[in-house]
Amino acid sequence: MERSTRTKKQNRKLPVIIGAVVLLLIVGFFGVRYYQARQLANTGEATVKAFVKNLQKEKYSETKNQLSSDAVKAAGYTKAEVAEKYQSIFTGISASNIKMKNLKVEKKNGANQFSYELSINTGFGQLKNQKYTGTLSADGKQINWKPNLIFPGMSGKDKINYQVDAATRGEIVDRNGEGLATNGTVYQLGVIPKNLGSGTDRTTKIAAIAKSLALTDTDVETALSQSWVQDDFFVPLKTTSEAPTETPDGLEVQTTTGRTYPLKEAAAQLIGYVGKVTADDIKKNEDLSTDSVIGRSGLERALDKQLRGTDGGSLAITDSKGNEKKVLQKIEKKDGETVKLTIDSRAQQIAYNSLGGKAGSSVVMAPKTGDLLVAASSPSFDPNKMTNGISQTDYDTYSNDANQPFMSRFATGYAPGSTFKPVTAAIGIDAGTLNPDEELTISGLKWQKDSSWGSYQVTRVSDVSPVNLKTALVYSDNIYMAQETLKMGEKTFRAGLNKFIFGEDLDLPISMDAAQISSKDSFSSEISLADTGYGQGQLLLNPIQQITTYSVFPNNGTLVYPKLIADKETKTKKDVIKASSAATITTDMQAVVSDENGTAHSLAALNIPLAAKTGTAEIKQKQDEKGQENSFLYAFDSENQNYSVVEFLENKAEGTSATELSKDLLTYLHQTYQ
Repeated sequence: MERSTRTKKQNRKLPVIIGAVVLLLIVGFFGVRYYQARQLANTGEATVKAFVKNLQKEKYSETKNQLSSDAVKAAGYTKAEVAEKYQSIFTGISASNIKMKNLKVEKKNGANQFSYELSINTGFGQLKNQKYTGTLSADGKQINWKPNLIFPGMSGKDKINYQVDAATRGEIVDRNGEGLATNGTVYQLGVIPKNLGSGTDRTTKIAAIAKSLALTDTDVETALSQSWVQDDFFVPLKTTSEAPTETPDGLEVQTTTGRTYPLKEAAAQLIGYVGKVTADDIKKNEDLSTDSVIGRSGLERALDKQLRGTDGGSLAITDSKGNEKKVLQKIEKKDGETVKLTIDSRAQQIAYNSLGGKAGSSVVMAPKTGDLLVAASSPSFDPNKMTNGISQTDYDTYSNDANQPFMSRFATGYAPGSTFKPVTAAIGIDAGTLNPDEELTISGLKWQKDSSWGSYQVTRVSDVSPVNLKTALVYSDNIYMAQETLKMGEKTFRAGLNKFIFGEDLDLPISMDAAQISSKDSFSSEISLADTGYGQGQLLLNPIQQITTYSVFPNNGTLVYPKLIADKETKTKKDVIKASSAATITTDMQAVVSDENGTAHSLAALNIPLAAKTGTAEIKQKQDEKGQENSFLYAFDSENQNYSVVEFLENKAEGTSATELSKDLLTYLHQTYQ
């Protein structure tokens, strides 16, 4: 009985055990199948990724490592022909920035199938979401290649038809329509290999050509060794905006259309220059292609989008006979806009020439409209060289120049010196703390408020006493202005200054920092307050900001903002100072020119009605040492208020001044803008 019960229990366990074994076998079977499928998918993904990576890196010949020989042969190609086809098509359409997404590999209908999407930048911008499909070999290590893996929709001996309708870059012109950045004739200088001969003859010709173009023999040889070069092809070596004066034997000259800058150095920092697109540019803006030209500096860069326009054309699949099968991209051409500036190119050239290569700048504004007539900086560089391919020698000359020719001095902040005194005076008059007729008794060339100033003293050039506002402006008296600034106090002074443009971003396509009263929200001492009153301390304004700030004087207390684009509306800020204060100070600034003791009296010989203020800002580490002196002149047409000038000379040499440099410019402005 006991044995029978045991037997029955064993019999009941047997099906359970068998079931468990079967279940384990099934799970194991499918587990193995899943593992195999996953391994195959991983292998397939690696194969496809390697193939696309070769396309991304333009290693077309290496695609053969991922392609099935049988599949390629079945498609009517050899692996070498496939690589050549990719090279020809992708180079021809300027393919770049290739990105893959949504890669998937799976077993389907008995085949190892894959799919993915590519986005490709062509000469027309980004071609998005191209969906590719195909199959892999049984082990997933090779792609069964077909032409649809070049572009979806291709088959057999299909081709790609790529036609470009290039947009014309918009020009930049001055107020009179004169070109500042134009599409003019440029000269491509190069060689045709077969005309160079061989042996010693070839070496001699290359040496002479390299010397004439400021290149090295290696530069020429490198150009000749490019993969596309053939014996009868023209190989460009250099592009210039001017025809060469000498053409050594073997040098070929071809003309084409390119960007030119007629004013050359005279407007280089303002207008800027263009250059070829780089890979980094395309990463930042996927609408660009390797054929694009974009602004690299100045207005060419700031206004690049409206100047550049959009290239047109089409990218299409055609059959072997040229019949169109599928359009991949079609873009309507949109030429760039021509931008008209307020600049007077003649005045710009005169202003630049007057600087004579010295470090400095000239800014001219029409006070009533805010039109910037001049924005010149010196020393400078030739933007034609930068655009057309500058030699290393020329670039090194620019970059090693201690006076920094690439700097836009009209947009760089400086302490304005005594040209700022009229602003301080106007704030004091408006606040009632400064009486223009009150005479202060000041003795000597140095002064300090009291012993708390330690060794620090305010200095002046002329020992004149008594001093009222007119006398202070005529002689440019620092001590008078320091005393008046302390009298009004920091709160009143800052409140007056804050009516101007300090801390504001001007609506100009020129990069600059905002004007600064001081580095902190309050002055560190009474000394700083006094220094700021006569235009030093931590006060920083660039020449454009200076001429904007000073516009309150020719405009009876209204500040007129500068503008550079001709069709922009004039923006103003009313009642920055009282009209009566502006009138009083303008009369005194006229005396700065007419009075024989005036610091701008040399301008009286021009017989031009002018109101002016000169300034010298000294940069030094210690009170009694000699520091760098920056010279300024602010002057405006006191009769009709049609023009104003800020002339700046950095680190002036003994016997020179911004005032002396301004005379030709003021003469031209008077003759042209009466």
